[in-house]
Amino acid sequence: MTQRTTLVAGLCGLALMAAGAAAQAQSWPERPVSMIVAYGAGGGTDTLARIVADPLSRVIGQPVVVENRPGAGGTIGADAAAKASPDGHTLYMMANGHTVAGAMYASLPYDTVADFQGISEVASMPLVVIARPDFPANTFAELVELAKKQPGELDFASIGVGSSQHFAGALLAETAGIEMVHIPYQKTPEALAAVLSGEVDLLVEVLAPMLGQIASGEIKAITVTSAERHPKLPDVGTVAEAGYADYDVATWYGIAMPSGAEAALVDKVSAAVQEALKDDAVTAKLVESGYVTGASSPADFTAKIASETERWRAVREKAGIETR
Repeated sequence: MTQRTTLVAGLCGLALMAAGAAAQAQSWPERPVSMIVAYGAGGGTDTLARIVADPLSRVIGQPVVVENRPGAGGTIGADAAAKASPDGHTLYMMANGHTVAGAMYASLPYDTVADFQGISEVASMPLVVIARPDFPANTFAELVELAKKQPGELDFASIGVGSSQHFAGALLAETAGIEMVHIPYQKTPEALAAVLSGEVDLLVEVLAPMLGQIASGEIKAITVTSAERHPKLPDVGTVAEAGYADYDVATWYGIAMPSGAEAALVDKVSAAVQEALKDDAVTAKLVESGYVTGASSPADFTAKIASETERWRAVREKAGIETR
């Protein structure tokens, strides 16, 4: 075969590949789309997935079926998503716990970053540091002052070693230069009961399940972990307001798919998700539940998956948290 013939054959091959990619994007979706949730039914990630699935199914003209694959800290569902065909018929409602797992586990059957293509961020929610009403600090600045007077004597609860809440608390202590002992519990109600009984001083938890007790005065909010105050708690200051501008932590959610999809397909799936997120009913449900809505581009969300994984890996190492 001559050099010219080889070149022509190569160009033809590229043209056929491009045509195939365009055809795949154009025909998507050809059947119902599965949206994998790596946690059980009824949890925050599952609820968010179901809120988004309905308008997305209307946009694409095919059912979007939420498929719960819980277990092993979310890694079973993530593995199923990573190993699915990148044809757009399997989506993955990713939570920030995906990146925390990437930092916590010494070995996983998938690559937390390389095996996933970001589609769009969907929403986020800050965490809140809460205490019993008679706790001597009312703001984060007062908490830091108290902790520095009693180094190593204050403790904080979370829903387990290696949880997002644990990592947020560890980063909080590191950022403020204070010592706090971590006390893990299996479930939020157990951790909350420990705070109310005085067994532990503080609890770091996602905002939504704490709103009712904060409003009733059963517990008090010391600070929220986001860069800005939350609309549901306008009188509660941020960590940044106390002088720690770099601290910004939220539990976030976004849609991803297995890596390897053609760019045209990624763009089409992203456009569909963006359209679904414009639905007024979706926005209303998310805001009422305490979420902060916000879509992003595939490139931006993919970059966030990588940066968050690295961020939590650094936190784990500095805090001396052992990998699993």
